[in-house]
Amino acid sequence: MTPMRRAIEFLTTRLLRSRLGIAVLLAAVIFGIIGAARLVAGPSDGGLGLPREPSRPITTVDPSAGDDGVLNDESVPSPSTRPGSPKPEEVGRAFADAWLIHRDVSPEQWHAALLPYSTPTLAEKLTGVDPVAVPADRLTGEPTVVPQTESLVEVTIPVDTGRLRLRLVAPDGRWLVDGVDWERT
Repeated sequence: MTPMRRAIEFLTTRLLRSRLGIAVLLAAVIFGIIGAARLVAGPSDGGLGLPREPSRPITTVDPSAGDDGVLNDESVPSPSTRPGSPKPEEVGRAFADAWLIHRDVSPEQWHAALLPYSTPTLAEKLTGVDPVAVPADRLTGEPTVVPQTESLVEVTIPVDTGRLRLRLVAPDGRWLVDGVDWERT
């Protein structure tokens, strides 16, 4: 047998059937693909397939236009309440009081107690909720109101196990709870 034939036989029977042989073959294929991609991409991308760094910063806003960051407190409008209607913190407190009465009441009684302070959307979402799932038992502080717009505020009330966060809306000046969230502290 000639030396060339022995080398071919060695490659086909031993090396390509071993893990090392398969790894070498895969590496050769991968390097071949990378080399071909570099040839096609050309020198404009530095050979890594990535665009070069721009020569000057990319701006989307005129640098002399001023700060477009978070609004300051002076620009947030104060909540608007219809005359004779309770303020958002009062509605939030009343809802929280009703929300916390969850022991020894049926789900229907608990839901009925929340209805005067809830939007129809929230009332529907709370239908069938078991009040046993309420994760708190008592208020531990006063409501804090964070206005978002004239008719949207967030009321946060500390409770014994965290914070109750309520989203209140007042499209017609009458505040109602539209969202309920609870955070463990």
